[in-house]
Amino acid sequence: MVVWDDSLLGYDFGPLHPMAPVRLDLTMRLARELGVLDHLELVAVPEASGALLALGHDPDYIAAVRAAGSDPSDTGLAFGLGTPDVPVFADMHAVSSRVVAATTEAARRVLSGECDHAVSPAGGLHHAMRAHASGFCVYNDVAIAIRWLLSEGIERVAYVDVDVHHGDGVEAAFWDDPRVLTVSLHESPSTLFPGTGWAQDVGGDGAEGYAVNVALPPGTGDDAWLRAIGSVVPELLEVFDPQVLVTQHGCDSHFLDPLAHLAVSIDGQRIAGALLHRWAHRYAGGRWVATGGGGYAVVDVVPRAWTHLMAEAAGVPLEPETVVPEGWREYVAERLQRVAPLRMTDGDRPEVRDLASGYDPADPVDQAILATRRAVFPHHGLDPQPY
Repeated sequence: MVVWDDSLLGYDFGPLHPMAPVRLDLTMRLARELGVLDHLELVAVPEASGALLALGHDPDYIAAVRAAGSDPSDTGLAFGLGTPDVPVFADMHAVSSRVVAATTEAARRVLSGECDHAVSPAGGLHHAMRAHASGFCVYNDVAIAIRWLLSEGIERVAYVDVDVHHGDGVEAAFWDDPRVLTVSLHESPSTLFPGTGWAQDVGGDGAEGYAVNVALPPGTGDDAWLRAIGSVVPELLEVFDPQVLVTQHGCDSHFLDPLAHLAVSIDGQRIAGALLHRWAHRYAGGRWVATGGGGYAVVDVVPRAWTHLMAEAAGVPLEPETVVPEGWREYVAERLQRVAPLRMTDGDRPEVRDLASGYDPADPVDQAILATRRAVFPHHGLDPQPY
């Protein structure tokens, strides 16, 4: 199931902002032309109530967002609004609320049993804090959807974030809550926004070990990135025993992304989605809520990465060599005057192996993985040594 309608394209910070809504338009068009949406129920976005937003944000902040959207000419910097990262725009509150409603509806459908897997491609706005905007994110749809699951009686939610940026807003929301395991694999805070998410950041009092951070060096490519995921995530999911798996699939880890410095391919991102799908079944009874997130190579990366994600969730994964439909490529040329990719692959063939298959103490990625395991695994009774 996919929660989507074109109203979500209104999340638009303007023509010069990296968070271009056309990336979602292109994604949904590509998924439709490849037949992926034929295998998924498409659900319109419901309205978001004030009570839902209050699960994740303070009343004064919500009022400020509402006021900013009513008068975009007032560019005061209160609450992180009106900055270059989060410019104000007309109807900011209404549109941002719909992103929250979309991801929460995905969670509701999974919880109700109407579907096993649900995707909210416009979601994944993981930087928004309780009382301020940050990193292109107004409301934190992921944190709110998780809080909604908890309010409905779910006792354990695992959140895995593979965006190149640290999932700081979601981590902060559950820093002291052992009911939520947050795992973020991201570029090192020393080289990338938001400058947080070190291995030693493991959670607050009573929740030590429930915040998990893998800080990867710039230049990390497919094999090392997948090794980091495989060397940290499945062992923690096994002991945590989540009832729902929520994932954030920001694709700005790609080597073409203009805002970051990892070197992952479409093929690596596709495999990561397949791994998380497999682990949803193995560790969370098949309950899987997946969201989009970052990704600023709007033609070459985002549409292919998230079409692969939706195909994976539908149980009809696309072959890497699948040809991109000519109609979609013509639309890209007409709309953006860009040449679109020809196939659903970058031509890479990543190797999936975990740290147990060979630890190199001189490898900075292996060092990062081991630092996380040493900081977190003992809190769960796990051996941090991978061999």
